Amino acid sequence: MLAAVIFDFDGIIVDTEPLHYKAFQEVLVPLGLGYSWEDYISHYIGFDDRDAFREAYAVAGKTLDVKELCSLIGKKAAAFNKIIASGVIPFPGVVELIKALKGSCPVALCSGALASDIAPILQQLSITDAFDVKVTADEVSASKPHPESYELAVKRLAQKFPSLTITPSRCLAIEDTPAGIASANGAGLKVLAVTNSYPEEKLGSALKVVDSLVGIDYQGLGTYFHSLT
Repeated sequence: MLAAVIFDFDGIIVDTEPLHYKAFQEVLVPLGLGYSWEDYISHYIGFDDRDAFREAYAVAGKTLDVKELCSLIGKKAAAFNKIIASGVIPFPGVVELIKALKGSCPVALCSGALASDIAPILQQLSITDAFDVKVTADEVSASKPHPESYELAVKRLAQKFPSLTITPSRCLAIEDTPAGIASANGAGLKVLAVTNSYPEEKLGSALKVVDSLVGIDYQGLGTYFHSLT
């Protein structure tokens, strides 16, 4: 049986990737380290802020110490929060699905974004309390595609709901990127991918790919989950 559903954030709940890209460029362009939207999509998407900055510096052949990295992350977070202050729009069907799952099965959030980036958006969408567990970039040492974040999400769900026997193989991850799918697969979860960020042919490592979450409910996810077993 489907025991729990774990949502990615960027690219699944809201289309924040263009907003993250803009915030990164506000920090990197003055340093001569900016890059194109095409480079972001092909290379940087899926990295958390730490690894994205490390990669931008590595590509330029520059070193980045811990103190400067922390400063860059803080500047990017401030830029991002300023950008989202005007409001964000969720992907069709996702807020309805999250609210519909509440009470039917445990629901978690597993994101490579910082908690400070996520919290104001969840508040805007009135789903702050919809998640039983949240795992963010602040809490793991390795970003997706490493499985650490999904492993931690499943562990916390199992601890919070000991009577439900929550194991990775009984959890369904909802993802939109190859890195996210690899992370969930590496932790032993089944993956439903949505073509919000990549075309279907780029999401082949997911066991099921859909174009939208519109009209999907708990029973629908259960059907998808059983079709993946």
